[in-house]
Amino acid sequence: MSTRESILRYVHITNRLRNAPATFAEIDKYLKQQSELQGYRFNVSKRQFKRDLEDIGSIFEIEINYDFKHRVYAIDEEFNSEISRRRLEAFDTFNALKISENTSKSIHFEKRRPQGTENLFGLLHAINNNFQIRFVYHKFWDDMPTHRILEPLALKEFRNRWYLIGKDISADASGNAIKTFGLDRITALDITLTKFKNTGNFDIEEQFRYCFGIISPQDEEPQEVILSFEPVQGKYIKTMPLHESQQIILDNSTELQIKLMVYITYDFMMELLSHGEHLKVIKPDSLIEGIKTSYSESLERYKI
Repeated sequence: MSTRESILRYVHITNRLRNAPATFAEIDKYLKQQSELQGYRFNVSKRQFKRDLEDIGSIFEIEINYDFKHRVYAIDEEFNSEISRRRLEAFDTFNALKISENTSKSIHFEKRRPQGTENLFGLLHAINNNFQIRFVYHKFWDDMPTHRILEPLALKEFRNRWYLIGKDISADASGNAIKTFGLDRITALDITLTKFKNTGNFDIEEQFRYCFGIISPQDEEPQEVILSFEPVQGKYIKTMPLHESQQIILDNSTELQIKLMVYITYDFMMELLSHGEHLKVIKPDSLIEGIKTSYSESLERYKI
């Protein structure tokens, strides 16, 4: 049995249990269906299946336990981390593209520039080993690229883009500030052998706890925001929350009201404006005025 076949079997077992807990017989039936679809033999004995569960825990860091009361296998959600889910999503995508004979006829890709993911491995290596990095950075609003020296601290994803967060120690940097750089605008990356001392004071979760996007204000306080969406738009908001602090405070046939605790930033304003007439801001007053001003200025552009 090939390594690829084993890994694919692990993924199929996990995907079946991501949908709902299942008995061994139900999992075996699912593996048979996948075998017929992909031309492999995924079915295994119960003894091998138990070894597979150990491998899944080791490789994907997903714990699968047997529920003796209901006689089913189930994923222990307490140990099902975001990283584990992303690994599976990435493998699902890779596997789908691998088996497609003519991808261009069956999958329509979004047309966009590369995300800079070719540097992910190197940047993670630098972060984990406290190596300074050098690179050329191209800002959207500046025609001239700049040469940066950075003490890398973390990586962050937002809206299908990856960002590098670190302490900028370039000659023209002010006060060794923590800055954010889009990976798609980084070129000529050089991971140096110069070590820096990581004090461990930087907490990326805390840094972006109240942020929508990558803008993290230093001298502002987060605000309670209440938004009202039309029912249909509300369904999208429930399945893809605007922010991790999102709480539903009203959900009926006429509207969905949610509460957030966030910084009022440009990124957040642009997100709200993108919902147009389907959204009404209830609170705070400063945000309501900001939205009104933006709409008024937009209307002025269409006056003759």
